[in-house]
Amino acid sequence: MNPTEHPSHWLNNHIVEDIRRTAAEAEVMRQLHPDQLNIIYQQRWLKMFVPKKFGGLELSIPEILRIEESLAWTDGSTAWVVTLCAGAAWFIGFLDQSLAQEVFSNDSVFFAGSGAITGSAEIIPEGYLLNGNWKYASGSLHATIFTANGVIHKNGKPLLLPNGSPVVRAFLMKLGEVTIHKTWNSMGMIATGSHSLEVKNLVVSENRSFEIDAKKALINHLIYHYPFLQLAETTLAVNLSGLAIRFLDLCGEMVIQKVNGKTNRLTKSLRQAEAKLCESRKEFYRAANLSWKSCGRKKTIPKTELQGVSKASQALAKASIQLVDQLYPFCGLTAAEAQQEINRVWRNIHTASQHSLFKW
Repeated sequence: MNPTEHPSHWLNNHIVEDIRRTAAEAEVMRQLHPDQLNIIYQQRWLKMFVPKKFGGLELSIPEILRIEESLAWTDGSTAWVVTLCAGAAWFIGFLDQSLAQEVFSNDSVFFAGSGAITGSAEIIPEGYLLNGNWKYASGSLHATIFTANGVIHKNGKPLLLPNGSPVVRAFLMKLGEVTIHKTWNSMGMIATGSHSLEVKNLVVSENRSFEIDAKKALINHLIYHYPFLQLAETTLAVNLSGLAIRFLDLCGEMVIQKVNGKTNRLTKSLRQAEAKLCESRKEFYRAANLSWKSCGRKKTIPKTELQGVSKASQALAKASIQLVDQLYPFCGLTAAEAQQEINRVWRNIHTASQHSLFKW
């Protein structure tokens, strides 16, 4: 697997064209276009982390990263929804397996959720009484299943761990149990529909609660032994690198078209940016591949390797947005027109980079 391979090698040209063809319309709709959704379902991208016995693709971390980077290069909103929602479906590894069987009996199952700990769950005889409001649930308008975190309460008081921190569990909610508030009004990633979720006094059974801990995985597959932090960091980082590569590609087209008088400076800056991004991607994929190999050998990854993955992920994200910002001033007013793809890419990468996981 060539670490500097262009994302175009990982997706069929017709799929790329079809996703891009409806990207502008999806922004107007403020959600993914039906044609984009059909492609997502046909390719089973929402089940990249899901075992084959549940209708999934059962892919490895390196394969998933390549697909997600290629999707980001194709269209930012499509990639972000696939990344976040496929990532939520990864929780199948920690769900009660009878519940997992029920949920994934729907071929069009679509997970969405939030990682914020802004809910509470009171222990009751039936299971839990769940309340909460969670922001930024990408893909919420298309979802059939929702996941969110809540602090566990008993007799009205939060339960605490020995270190004094609250006990937190994740919960699964079904369509019809959740109220979606249309609060997503960002300048970019518009079509992700990353709205807010709310539940009030929702009674859920015990098996609708789960813990994201490799030691408590209920499916014996390597993917569920890969740490959640590094899984999140890597998958989000490739969204930024994919967007950056597309921005560089569009800058290259500007050089050919000679759209402004800054062509020579753009050409020089573009070559420098391509070289820097190539080096960042090379180190990123080296670290990610190494950690996956270690996971395969021992189901545990040395701390130094995990630190390397985190460092490389943060470095790739930082390099991606910095290079875009260095090139933008040379792109002329075309890049400032909201209807132009290069502007959409610029808005998308600056919106995605605000995710709390990135450390600037």
